[in-house]
Amino acid sequence: MTDDDTRLKAIAALVGLRGGVGVEYISELLGQVTPDQFTVPAEANAAEIGLSVLQQVSEPLNSLINGFILAFDAVADAYEELEPERSVEEVLQDLALRIVSDDPDPDPS
Repeated sequence: MTDDDTRLKAIAALVGLRGGVGVEYISELLGQVTPDQFTVPAEANAAEIGLSVLQQVSEPLNSLINGFILAFDAVADAYEELEPERSVEEVLQDLALRIVSDDPDPDPS
């Protein structure tokens, strides 16, 4: 899977969540970015094997995170073009405060 494919899966996951697609489907979609097999050197010790697996897992996860960041940046730019009363930074600060107060859901209903 290419970096672009992985970034597209991140964007598809966000679109799906906003569109009401089930969480199970989103989890499956995002799970596709991690390898189900790993290549390790035949004569490697435990540390080398661990490092090899970590590198093979971290590359697609970095692309996935990059996809989420790209999507957020695009949505934030579109939001700010509407000249809202609250900036993206204020929205994020409010979210951080809700997380700290153990209430990350903005809609308590």
